[in-house]
Amino acid sequence: MTATSPPTSTRGPAAPTGTAQVALRPLGVGEVRIGGFWADRQRANATAVPLGRQRLEEAGNLENLRIAAGRASGEAIGPIFADSDVYKWLEAVAWEYARHPSDELLAMQREITAIVADAQEPDGYLDSVVQVRHGGRRYTDLPWSHEHYCAGHLIQAAVAQVRCTGDTALLDVAVKVADHLADTFGEDRRHDVDGHPVIEMALVELYREAGHARHLELARYFVEARGHGLISAYGHDPTYFSDRVPVREATTVEGHAVRAVYLAAGAADVAAERGDTALLDALATQFDHMLATKTYVTGGLGARWDREAFGDPYELPTDRAYAETCAAIGGVQWAWRMLLATGDARYADAIERMLYNGFLAGVSLSGTEYFYVNPLQHRSEAHADGDRSPAHGRRGWFDCACCPPNVMRTLAGLEGYLATRDGDGVQVHQYAPGTISAGDTTLTVETQYPWDGLVRVRVDAAPGPVTLSLRVPAWAEGATVDGKPAEPGYARVRVGAGEVVELRLPMEVRTTTAHPRVDAVRGCVAIERGPLVYAAEQADHDTPVDDLHIDLAAPRSSEHRPDLLGGVTVVTVGELTLVPYYAWANRGAAPMRVWIPTT
Repeated sequence: MTATSPPTSTRGPAAPTGTAQVALRPLGVGEVRIGGFWADRQRANATAVPLGRQRLEEAGNLENLRIAAGRASGEAIGPIFADSDVYKWLEAVAWEYARHPSDELLAMQREITAIVADAQEPDGYLDSVVQVRHGGRRYTDLPWSHEHYCAGHLIQAAVAQVRCTGDTALLDVAVKVADHLADTFGEDRRHDVDGHPVIEMALVELYREAGHARHLELARYFVEARGHGLISAYGHDPTYFSDRVPVREATTVEGHAVRAVYLAAGAADVAAERGDTALLDALATQFDHMLATKTYVTGGLGARWDREAFGDPYELPTDRAYAETCAAIGGVQWAWRMLLATGDARYADAIERMLYNGFLAGVSLSGTEYFYVNPLQHRSEAHADGDRSPAHGRRGWFDCACCPPNVMRTLAGLEGYLATRDGDGVQVHQYAPGTISAGDTTLTVETQYPWDGLVRVRVDAAPGPVTLSLRVPAWAEGATVDGKPAEPGYARVRVGAGEVVELRLPMEVRTTTAHPRVDAVRGCVAIERGPLVYAAEQADHDTPVDDLHIDLAAPRSSEHRPDLLGGVTVVTVGELTLVPYYAWANRGAAPMRVWIPTT
């Protein structure tokens, strides 16, 4: 078998149709090529993707599918949602293949896809654990069975696979799954919702790829049906499942953090494809409230270990922060869809914070070990009292292994979140060295971001004058474009072939204070530089980190250390030495803190 080249303009994870009401059109992973900081992370992730196959084998996920397919015998192993980890991993394989085609990736994809296809029932139903463990008794406990959730991740994998490799085998399975769901659920059918959203995003993307209007309609139904207490019929509190308040009426996010942001992302997709401005406005209100009152300085989402949930407004403890890695990924997915719909830079700012901090802390520098939970403080003598405890350090897999393959697919498809186009030009939202191709316009980006704030963009080709829009982050006070002051938002420059635009973002060390209602960090500050949040780690201090204080009048400096933690810029404030938060625990799970009391 010989690896074939993926399409040169491979569409990314979210690709609105031509009739969708969006301000910006995303560029595909085949139209953006990156180097530098994120390329290093992607190279590490590339080593993890084949290892993910081994982990899924060891954990029994693949065996469950073989049993359902009649290729093996035995009992189902693992959680009820075990199939979803296989599908997220298959999606990672697809995006990684789009970046670097290989025979190994293609062979793995085709082998596992064939097993999945064999496991599917004649009417389209597919969920191996239900088929094997529960004797095929379908949809008996939708709050916890994750049957729609597994179907959603299968659909997302299928869409990625056809976009990246041209193979339609998994897409055929996905269409049958979606048709089965459309035949089973709806206003005039079974009126019910799954306990864990993701099917909404998936159905919209399937509609975008395959063009079946009934799949978009089903996505709309699932969005509209939630929030009316359907979960209560099963004897459960609807808050946890984002089923207490209709999406159109909600003013904030609540309950299980991953569920909430996945639902909002799917609702944003529905709003874009249907031109539903009222729904989009409601989602904007929810997003703003989440950022203002329920988001950590790292971009982490979810304050409570109890039920992996958002807390109340300003309930943001540091040492007991849950901030699940999957929640940061879902936050990026929601923010990206809001950015496409509105063109508002605040969503790109949120993506930057989440990616560099809340998300990236969830994976080791080697790319093969993960945090499920991302606290902002790790105390000395902390006891690892569970599989997910950060006191273990990052781990190669988990009993509930949602985060590792989620990290894999996000890093492998990262190019799909960096740049867009509209009728007037190209927008660059996240900075990395590389090339951007948008039709007849080709750009080369030169930068050492996030360590250095200089970004040069050269227009290699253009059909005529085009508008180049460069994001100026809200933190970048004093930014300039070609020597002229640039306000936060987008600096727009009219350019032609051969021209170079120079963006300078100030990278001074800055202190951040929290809203006074955040009791957990009153009297403390966080240190930031550029897009990065910094942390004090025990390896750099003789004094116990638990006892550190910061002198706000002390001198501040920064120095790039290529020999430390894969190459990082270290910040010094007086006697304190701080490293990027994302890099903590790569020298052991030692004490760490982001928020430091002032003297």
